[in-house]
Amino acid sequence: MKHIVIGTAGHVDHGKTCLTKALTGVDTDRLKEEQKRGITIQIGFAQLVLPNGMTASIVDVPGHEKLIRNMLTGATGIDVVLMVIAADEGCMPQTKEHLDILSMLKVKNGIIVITKCDMVDEEWLEVVKDDIAEAVQGTFLENAPMVPVSSYTGQGIDELKEKIVEMVETSPARTTDKPFRLPVDRVFSVKGFGTVVTGTLIDGTLHPGDEVTIYPDGKTAKVRELQNHDVKQDEVEAGMRVAINLAGIDKDEIEKGCTIAQPDSMLITDQITVKLELTKDSPFVVKNYSFLHFYEGTQEKVCKVRLLDRNELLPGETCYAQFNFKDDTIVARNLDRFIVRFFSPMTTVGGGIILDMKKRRLKRNDPDTIARLDRLDSEPKERVFQMIDDAGYELIKEDELLSLSGLSAKQVHTAIQQVQQSGETVKIKGAYITKKTLDTQWNRVEELLKKHHEEHSLMEGMRLGELRERAFAKATGNADAVLSYFADKGKLRIDGNTVALASFQTNFSDEQVTMQKDLEDYFLKCGVEAPLNKDTMEIFGLKQKLCKQVMTRMIKDGILVALNPNVTVHAKYCKQAFDLFVSMFENSDTVAIGDFRTAFGVSRKFAQMYLDYFDVCRASKLVGDSRVLLKKSLK
Repeated sequence: MKHIVIGTAGHVDHGKTCLTKALTGVDTDRLKEEQKRGITIQIGFAQLVLPNGMTASIVDVPGHEKLIRNMLTGATGIDVVLMVIAADEGCMPQTKEHLDILSMLKVKNGIIVITKCDMVDEEWLEVVKDDIAEAVQGTFLENAPMVPVSSYTGQGIDELKEKIVEMVETSPARTTDKPFRLPVDRVFSVKGFGTVVTGTLIDGTLHPGDEVTIYPDGKTAKVRELQNHDVKQDEVEAGMRVAINLAGIDKDEIEKGCTIAQPDSMLITDQITVKLELTKDSPFVVKNYSFLHFYEGTQEKVCKVRLLDRNELLPGETCYAQFNFKDDTIVARNLDRFIVRFFSPMTTVGGGIILDMKKRRLKRNDPDTIARLDRLDSEPKERVFQMIDDAGYELIKEDELLSLSGLSAKQVHTAIQQVQQSGETVKIKGAYITKKTLDTQWNRVEELLKKHHEEHSLMEGMRLGELRERAFAKATGNADAVLSYFADKGKLRIDGNTVALASFQTNFSDEQVTMQKDLEDYFLKCGVEAPLNKDTMEIFGLKQKLCKQVMTRMIKDGILVALNPNVTVHAKYCKQAFDLFVSMFENSDTVAIGDFRTAFGVSRKFAQMYLDYFDVCRASKLVGDSRVLLKKSLK
């Protein structure tokens, strides 16, 4: 079933509340002060039963200029507006301001209701109609039906209901394939039930028993009961006015402006990037670094404006900007609409759409920055591509795109298919990366490995951990997935913890062959007690770098053995030491360092080095002051 929210709008005293009562039989002015003064202060709600049996929710909003913030709260989630204009006064200041607000919120459907038509004659009514037609020219109400009514005599009410039926039937249904959320517009406590919040369900579906998060504080609660216009519901959907009875949370822990939403489904930030538009009749310009009042959902904040391609925004103009909320945060989703009012005096000057809630300081007057924002502001395919591009080689999954993009699940899935088919993105381990980023990353990896192979031509490759750190910086968590992709494409060779270009082969140059022979002769002459590696290097003078390369390869090939990072011996002597060590267990279960030292004829220092090396190879183990044999091989 389609669920529609109808909102009233218009100047104070033009009969919005009386019209709502004539349509529904409900007086939405429930406060004593409202009834006493005869004006709406807080938003009111009623259910409208239409002639075709469908139902809709009516939100009645205040019309007084000092209550615009309450009107903005009620405007959240409106699908169809009844723009109420009194026949005896015509268009007034709040008529215009409400129209500007609804236009900025991209409300697309509406009916112009001319109230109090029983107080004027036909000739005057025609004059008022002409005045209204001129006022709404160029707006979403330009071709809207005009219905004269009298809430007191009932004139035109049935015709209005028929027009509402037509409007409701042609209005698109709300999206239910997004995580649920409800901006809170009222909080109260019911004896015996506890905390109750009300609002319009903007997205998704909600059921009794569901766990919810109260943003921005992050506290959790459970849905005890749901109601739609005082009727208990087993499920509520986007587009319905909802009362939620929450368990596990106190009334004082929630306030108007909070959002009830699916856990981990909302974004919280103190900086957003937006597309900002001023109304054509805005009485003020917005200058760079000026302050504005910001309204989104039921939130009201103050932000500092940073214009990205100009120093001031004139009436009727549009630009990209960043809003900074000093010492405060907002809760929203990308692609949410907002309204801005001038800081002082407070009057509506414009609105716009949130493009990016990730905090990042963008460069002003930069063509690349503007091009990126153009893509974020474009069709779903371009927006999804840009968000994949923004993720870089960190990769991004479809569910992450859904939570970050502000698009529906269907839109995200379709967009991903499109950028995959076009070859603009690549799927790796269930996540996405742009081909452009992948090519750039490959150039980086190839450059690092080429340099490493040139400097260490006798090594099988670079350590995998080193390549992760140097090529992937902070996104090392996805490095293995990307490197595995390169390996699958035949560009890399990964062997355990070593990675090399697929085309790389270790080759000994004539100079390296000579160095290997000289080093082997040297270590054979050194015997079982070789000098420190640094002393060995000094012997070879200007060829120290070559010496180190060849020594490293000889250790890998098993010609030499590194007893520790500072001392290397020929493998022949290490084998002699280990064979002797193993033979000593023929007559004993343990071998002490002193016994091994005497038997092998080395200093205590070298005896310790050999035994420690055997431990590292897990051939032996120190138990107390002696060692036990674990295996008869160093491999």
